[in-house]
Amino acid sequence: MRQFLIGDQTFDEDAPELQARLERAYAQKLRPLCRCKNPPLPMYIARVDDLYFIKRMPLSGPGHDPACSSYQPPYELSGLGSLIGNAIHIDASGKAALKLEFALTKKGTRGAPASSSEASESALRNETKKLSLRAVLHYLWEAGELTEWRSSWSGKRGWGRVRTSLINAASQMTARGEPLSDILFVPEVFHQEDREGIASRRANALANALDAGHGPRKLMVTVAEVKDFAVARSGQKIFVRHLPFPFMIQGGTWRRLSARYETELELWRSSEDFHLIMIATFGISAAGIASIEEIAMMVVNENWIPFESIHEQHLLERLSRLKRKSVKGLRFNLSREQPVVSITLPEQRPAPVAMFIVPISAGKDYELALNEMIAARPEMTPWIWRIAEGEMPPLP
Repeated sequence: MRQFLIGDQTFDEDAPELQARLERAYAQKLRPLCRCKNPPLPMYIARVDDLYFIKRMPLSGPGHDPACSSYQPPYELSGLGSLIGNAIHIDASGKAALKLEFALTKKGTRGAPASSSEASESALRNETKKLSLRAVLHYLWEAGELTEWRSSWSGKRGWGRVRTSLINAASQMTARGEPLSDILFVPEVFHQEDREGIASRRANALANALDAGHGPRKLMVTVAEVKDFAVARSGQKIFVRHLPFPFMIQGGTWRRLSARYETELELWRSSEDFHLIMIATFGISAAGIASIEEIAMMVVNENWIPFESIHEQHLLERLSRLKRKSVKGLRFNLSREQPVVSITLPEQRPAPVAMFIVPISAGKDYELALNEMIAARPEMTPWIWRIAEGEMPPLP
């Protein structure tokens, strides 16, 4: 059981008086300290549906004791490893400063074509100095602890929880010297009885994206669940859940998006249980039309865990029924031609397990990189499913 030091008092994580103390600490902007190590590690307090939770600080997961539930496996097993200290810096306050590859302003003609951020993804395979749009989405998902799962959470994670986790994660990040939460728009769950309040909060949140009519236009970043696509007079409309208006995307960007995300779109369309998540930079014209400038996508399962193939989803489905914790690995800036850990089982004994899925297309370079990755982390037990060799091996 975790213990936290708040001020000069220590609390067990299930202490009945902890909620009241967290509420006061949240108002006072105090940081709890996790006592799994000495000296204890700083955490932060997140508010979710009028309850208060203690979350780990960005990039602090591997520093916790492996027996602590805040522990995360080494970042070198995922695409995050090469970004730490380059595209992601932790400052003295514990905030993660992000270096972005994409623009947050728009210059020039208002009709200038938008671009698909992933069109340049191949050029970023070995680039670690800036985050692509997809990498920001992955980092928000990981920092929000949305890559983690255990069976006891079944039925408790919907869009409301996802949204709160993303906003709390963004509150611990800065981009170009400003809080990322100031430019991040995540649609609020729509409730008919609160439609006027939701509309007012939405208008306030979107104010920074409005075209001022002079100078470079400011852009915002949205993370939202795609509901549907529809043909427009010029380009496409993207309808997202919990919003009364669509996002417009120009024809050329839509064609590049469809080609780049053919796999994700195919997976999404294969099951009503899956969700398609988009991250996009956008602005709102003087006429009130929201238009996308750059966009990236990922598909997640019914538990909001990202996956890249139906084989990976089968593994996630098997693990989702277990009481033990699993953590999904993400690519960030890495391409599909490079190996990353699919899932880790950090609580497995006698050693944490790193699970890899090797695609049929994997060649010698892929296998060499995989072997080097495994050799670099001898404290982890590897589990490998080579798709070309047949069925899923027994789970550890």
